Amino acid sequence: MKVTLLCIGKTDESFIKTGIENYLKRLRHYVHFDLSVIPDIKNAKHLTQEQQKIREGELLLKQLHNGDYVVLLDERGKSFGSVEFAKYLEQKMIGSVQHIVFIIGGPYGFSDEVYRRAGQKLSLSKMTFSHQMVRLFFVEQLYRAFTIIRGEPYHHE
Repeated sequence: MKVTLLCIGKTDESFIKTGIENYLKRLRHYVHFDLSVIPDIKNAKHLTQEQQKIREGELLLKQLHNGDYVVLLDERGKSFGSVEFAKYLEQKMIGSVQHIVFIIGGPYGFSDEVYRRAGQKLSLSKMTFSHQMVRLFFVEQLYRAFTIIRGEPYHHE
């Protein structure tokens, strides 16, 4: 299985970049993983929130292929504990999902078209985090999930 994390906008904070790079290196031992970043929309301050979501949605949808299973990281999505998330990923692997794409949207969320394309919505927390922090949290949880699947000692119950 291949896993992609698709995001809008670059990561500015060096400590977040360092953390992400650390987990990206670790993930390579478990899965083919790509982090794909779409540049921020230019002149976004001149757009309404809805216009910005539509533009970002068009860019996100261009990155997807027909067979991709799309999961939106969305505050209204399903919540998993770490072990449950590992089981979820394992079920996707067993279920012959070839490519799962997790998407972190822009500051205003997703366009209706992106919601329609998604197979599922996943919430990392009821709290709100910056989009940059979500990237770090997600790659750490993905790494944690693969160590759980392999029975390795990273996760403690």
